[in-house]
Amino acid sequence: MRPRFARREHLGLSKAEFAVLERLGTPQKIQDFLNQLPANFEVGGQTCLSVREVLRQRRAHCIEGAMLAACALWVHGEPPLLLDLRAERDYDHVVALFRRGGCWGAISKTNPALLRWRDPVYRSLRELAMSYLHEYANKRNQKTLRSYAGPFDLRRFDPKLWVTSEKNCWDVGATLDDLRHRPLITRKQARALRLRDALERKAGALAEHRPPPRGR
Repeated sequence: MRPRFARREHLGLSKAEFAVLERLGTPQKIQDFLNQLPANFEVGGQTCLSVREVLRQRRAHCIEGAMLAACALWVHGEPPLLLDLRAERDYDHVVALFRRGGCWGAISKTNPALLRWRDPVYRSLRELAMSYLHEYANKRNQKTLRSYAGPFDLRRFDPKLWVTSEKNCWDVGATLDDLRHRPLITRKQARALRLRDALERKAGALAEHRPPPRGR
């Protein structure tokens, strides 16, 4: 059984933690919350923080922000869905999904601006995933996005594994990795992709939060 609304008792959150999610009543409010949340630069090592730990530590990277966004959507009666974006010679990306008028939109946590929010105007998940292709590039300025998988419903997991866990939620990331990913472009198309030019590189370098000084 997959309940439509996530109740506080079911999630295992405190009243204060649940109140934060209750205030995020629209996808736009959720995105605004993620934008102001400091980026998780994983200074002490790689993490996959639960919703509770993101709220407690006040930091998040993409999958951590996506899980918080999905949980907030669930609190307000929308399914907690994730979309996994797989890249080549680059990091993968995870976004939370929502629908309006039969079209898909996405909520996303990134420190640079280009891979964030997507308005709910995409008729299919492939269309939505393709909207990230042009800006998805590595440090060599190669466009690296290749495939996508989802939607994945987080109600398949016990909330103890991704909402209130005090340990890293590696099982969520591993499950997304194991999903069947659908290709976005062919090998021939990938070889023909143009490198980002100087202005695109400058735009891609814009970031909201500064990394901490080295040694901290």
